[in-house]
Amino acid sequence: MNRNNQKEPLYRKVNTKARNVHHNFGGDFKYSRHKKKETLEQTKGTMYGKKERGLDYTPLFRFLLSKVGSNWNEIFSEAKSRLDKTEPIFWLVALDENDKEDFVRLGEATYFSGLYVDKDGILQLSNPKLEVTDLKHYCECCTHTFNGQVY
Repeated sequence: MNRNNQKEPLYRKVNTKARNVHHNFGGDFKYSRHKKKETLEQTKGTMYGKKERGLDYTPLFRFLLSKVGSNWNEIFSEAKSRLDKTEPIFWLVALDENDKEDFVRLGEATYFSGLYVDKDGILQLSNPKLEVTDLKHYCECCTHTFNGQVY
């Protein structure tokens, strides 16, 4: 808990000053400024990009994995209060059983177990038998993680 007796946010800012941390800066506005059809962005002159960079939602994903077997409405209300937006929740959680995935790949070498909300409103793992050996490396140079554990 922080000073105001509020829980810590479920995201963190990535260190953008470290060496070899690339966030693909630039280039968002330069492709849209000379198009024939003018948009509100172009007439108002804003150059703010559409991409949000520098946020890491790993604490959110660990929080969701720790709450498997709990009531979804309570989990969602707590997570929503500790986030800047709700989109990252649904990168991992499927609200319909037909949309569930065994695992979710976030980034180049980061994997998390897929989650879904069952018909009783309980958060469940999509594939509880999924193990690290079921995943394959896409490259040998990266450090691969599954649910936060290096493999």
